[in-house]
Amino acid sequence: MTDTLARFSVSVPAPLLHQLDGVVARRGLPSRSHAVAEMIRQYALEHSRLGGEQLMAGMITAVYANDRSSLRARLQDIQHEYLKEVISSHHVFLEGDQSLEALLVQGPADRLRALADEMAACKGVHTVKLAITAALLPPLHANEGA
Repeated sequence: MTDTLARFSVSVPAPLLHQLDGVVARRGLPSRSHAVAEMIRQYALEHSRLGGEQLMAGMITAVYANDRSSLRARLQDIQHEYLKEVISSHHVFLEGDQSLEALLVQGPADRLRALADEMAACKGVHTVKLAITAALLPPLHANEGA
């Protein structure tokens, strides 16, 4: 049984398309479609295994434009909404008026994904990546005297 092919159109900035063509050529892939299908499979797999109330630890990285004065404030507001899940946050200015935000997170997988999704939905955010593991951070405050 063969898979039925479906076609769709995607608009991307020209430099991004050139990067994709470079990856296709370097890896010897048969086509852009092959590369995009591989990316979609990986993306779907990554997001399908995330979920539920299982506690997980991880890192959320986001790259975004510095030219929007309200964007940084919005990202901070989102982090405050997830105060229990955000262990630490690190901000770095990048070249080309961009910033990198790295969040160390821990909490229910659903909450971590929701946090990453809210960040990704902000206009001016270029990329958001959530990497999680079932291994947890040790308790931050142990009740040693009790």
